[in-house]
Amino acid sequence: MSAVPTLILLGDSEHGVARYANQIADAIDNGGCPVSATGPAHAHFTDRMWGSSPEDAAEHFERVAAQQPTSVTLHDLPQHSDGTINLPRRIACYARVVAAAHGVVCNSAHEALLLAEFVDASITPTVIPLPVDVQAQPDSATPVDGSVALVGFFYPGKGHRDAVDAVTLLHPPLSDVVALGKASPGHERDLANLERHAETVGVRFSATGFLSDAELIARCRRAGVPLAAHQHVSASGSLGTWISAGRRPLVPNTRYSREMSELRPGTVTLYEPGELGAAIAYALENPRSTWWGSEASTGPSTQQVTEQYIQFWAGLL
Repeated sequence: MSAVPTLILLGDSEHGVARYANQIADAIDNGGCPVSATGPAHAHFTDRMWGSSPEDAAEHFERVAAQQPTSVTLHDLPQHSDGTINLPRRIACYARVVAAAHGVVCNSAHEALLLAEFVDASITPTVIPLPVDVQAQPDSATPVDGSVALVGFFYPGKGHRDAVDAVTLLHPPLSDVVALGKASPGHERDLANLERHAETVGVRFSATGFLSDAELIARCRRAGVPLAAHQHVSASGSLGTWISAGRRPLVPNTRYSREMSELRPGTVTLYEPGELGAAIAYALENPRSTWWGSEASTGPSTQQVTEQYIQFWAGLL
């Protein structure tokens, strides 16, 4: 099998982007693809992982790309939810990265549109979706705990507050809300604030802290209502985790979630703005709806995504 670029791995091993980069690297090694020690390289880029600021992150990537031709997979692309202060800085950062890159990958067509809308419309990225590897088959007979659960790092805007407030609409508010993960660095106070808010409105809210892969899948299968409620997501590893565990999560109806629903039919349940409470109530009353069935399509897998990367790199030669 032909050689692939040197795969640049950096960042906190618990960070989703770093974990994904390592996942692809491991799959390539297992597939017998030799990684070049010199020559072209490939990196996964999100500004929060490459530097202490968008400017530092862009400079770091530019230094790497100046040493060898470096292609890049972009994550967390700029969008309006970044706010008036951070949005221009992040746009400038990503513009510098794509200008320095030898080739560009996005994880969804939605992200490719964000790239064109906010960063550089002249770039035509290759779209390679995040993979899903099924770790456990769906089983609606599995005992569940009645909780509403969200996967991954906690930070404001990811949907935890929405879940707490939606549960207050149930009569009575029977469900706990559980964050299957820990606070994203710098957001520990935000997590504590949400805990206090939940207590004020009479909802039990808790965060598990970091979970191993096996623990995370087990907790995903035990949750009463799987939820991925981030309105401004650009590509979601959390969504893949739910599907990997056999679950069919509730997901807000957005451009990205519609794309994922088409890519993996039968694996998500879309809900409209303002209807999260009703969607949670339905899921509690109809637990079978929270598991995907035999008609669902869960691909592409990690191995299939790896093959797409190999084709992408071959096209850069």
